[in-house]
Amino acid sequence: VQLEESGPGLVKPSQTLSLTCTVSGGSVTTTNYAWDWIRHTPEKGLEWMGAISTRGITYYSPSLKSRTSIARDTSKNQFTLQLSSVTPEDTAVYYCAKISGGDWGQGTQVTVSS
Repeated sequence: VQLEESGPGLVKPSQTLSLTCTVSGGSVTTTNYAWDWIRHTPEKGLEWMGAISTRGITYYSPSLKSRTSIARDTSKNQFTLQLSSVTPEDTAVYYCAKISGGDWGQGTQVTVSS
Protein backbone atom coordinates (compact mmCIF):
# COMPACT_ATOMS: atom_id res chain seq x y z
CA VAL A 1 0.00 0.00 0.00
CA GLN A 2 1.28 3.44 -0.90
CA LEU A 3 0.08 6.67 0.66
CA GLU A 4 0.78 10.21 -0.49
CA GLU A 5 -0.08 13.43 1.33
CA SER A 6 -0.94 16.60 -0.53
CA GLY A 7 -2.02 20.09 0.41
CA PRO A 8 -0.75 23.60 1.05
CA GLY A 9 2.61 23.94 2.71
CA LEU A 10 1.77 27.30 4.26
CA VAL A 11 -1.34 28.20 6.24
CA LYS A 12 -2.09 31.47 7.99
CA PRO A 13 -2.95 31.56 11.68
CA SER A 14 -6.65 31.10 12.49
CA GLN A 15 -7.28 29.42 9.13
CA THR A 16 -8.07 25.75 8.47
CA LEU A 17 -5.35 23.32 7.44
CA SER A 18 -6.58 20.85 4.83
CA LEU A 19 -4.64 17.80 3.67
CA THR A 20 -5.51 14.87 1.42
CA CYS A 21 -4.07 11.38 1.48
CA THR A 22 -4.27 9.42 -1.75
CA VAL A 23 -4.10 5.66 -1.33
CA SER A 24 -2.88 3.24 -3.98
CA GLY A 25 -2.44 -0.49 -3.81
CA GLY A 26 -5.27 -0.73 -1.33
CA SER A 27 -8.75 0.58 -0.59
CA VAL A 28 -9.94 2.96 2.11
CA THR A 29 -12.95 0.66 2.49
CA THR A 30 -10.90 -2.51 3.06
CA THR A 31 -12.03 -4.29 6.16
CA ASN A 32 -9.97 -4.51 9.33
CA TYR A 33 -7.96 -1.39 8.74
CA ALA A 34 -8.13 2.19 9.89
CA TRP A 35 -6.44 5.09 8.20
CA ASP A 36 -4.51 7.49 10.37
CA TRP A 37 -3.19 11.02 10.49
CA ILE A 38 -0.07 11.70 12.55
CA ARG A 39 2.16 14.73 12.85
CA HIS A 40 5.71 15.26 14.00
CA THR A 41 7.43 18.21 15.59
CA PRO A 42 10.93 18.32 17.09
CA GLU A 43 9.43 19.51 20.37
CA LYS A 44 6.66 16.91 20.81
CA GLY A 45 7.79 14.09 18.55
CA LEU A 46 5.11 11.99 16.88
CA GLU A 47 1.53 12.86 17.74
CA TRP A 48 -1.40 10.72 16.62
CA MET A 49 -4.21 13.01 15.52
CA GLY A 50 -7.00 10.68 14.54
CA ALA A 51 -8.22 8.00 12.20
CA ILE A 52 -11.12 6.84 10.06
CA SER A 53 -12.16 3.23 9.95
CA THR A 54 -13.14 1.25 6.89
CA ARG A 55 -16.74 1.77 7.94
CA GLY A 56 -16.25 5.53 8.09
CA ILE A 57 -16.17 5.79 11.88
CA THR A 58 -13.82 8.51 13.07
CA TYR A 59 -11.58 8.60 16.11
CA TYR A 60 -9.75 11.66 17.40
CA SER A 61 -7.05 12.52 19.85
CA PRO A 62 -8.77 14.12 22.85
CA SER A 63 -6.38 17.04 22.74
CA LEU A 64 -7.23 17.85 19.12
CA LYS A 65 -10.80 16.62 18.85
CA SER A 66 -12.42 20.04 18.97
CA ARG A 67 -10.42 21.23 15.95
CA THR A 68 -10.03 18.06 13.85
CA SER A 69 -12.18 16.50 11.18
CA ILE A 70 -11.28 13.40 9.19
CA ALA A 71 -13.31 12.24 6.22
CA ARG A 72 -12.94 10.06 3.15
CA ASP A 73 -13.83 10.08 -0.52
CA THR A 74 -14.31 6.46 -1.52
CA SER A 75 -14.70 7.35 -5.20
CA LYS A 76 -11.17 8.78 -5.22
CA ASN A 77 -9.74 6.35 -2.65
CA GLN A 78 -8.65 9.27 -0.50
CA PHE A 79 -9.04 10.40 3.08
CA THR A 80 -8.68 13.92 4.34
CA LEU A 81 -7.69 15.95 7.38
CA GLN A 82 -8.97 19.33 8.39
CA LEU A 83 -7.52 21.16 11.40
CA SER A 84 -9.23 24.42 12.23
CA SER A 85 -8.06 27.56 14.02
CA VAL A 86 -4.42 26.75 13.48
CA THR A 87 -1.59 28.50 15.32
CA PRO A 88 2.18 28.41 14.80
CA GLU A 89 2.23 25.48 17.25
CA ASP A 90 0.51 23.41 14.56
CA THR A 91 3.58 23.71 12.33
CA ALA A 92 4.69 20.15 11.75
CA VAL A 93 5.34 17.39 9.27
CA TYR A 94 2.00 15.70 8.68
CA TYR A 95 1.78 12.03 7.79
CA CYS A 96 -1.03 9.82 6.63
CA ALA A 97 -0.61 6.17 7.44
CA LYS A 98 -2.12 2.78 7.89
CA ILE A 99 -0.42 2.15 11.18
CA SER A 100 -1.77 -1.38 11.54
CA GLY A 101 -0.08 -2.34 8.30
CA GLY A 102 3.08 -0.33 8.85
CA ASP A 103 2.43 1.84 5.82
CA TRP A 104 3.23 5.54 5.94
CA GLY A 105 3.31 8.38 3.47
CA GLN A 106 6.49 10.38 3.06
CA GLY A 107 5.04 13.28 5.04
CA THR A 108 4.38 16.86 4.11
CA GLN A 109 5.66 19.96 5.88
CA VAL A 110 2.98 22.44 6.89
CA THR A 111 4.01 25.79 8.30
CA VAL A 112 1.59 28.09 10.06
CA SER A 113 2.71 31.66 9.62
CA SER A 114 1.36 35.01 8.57
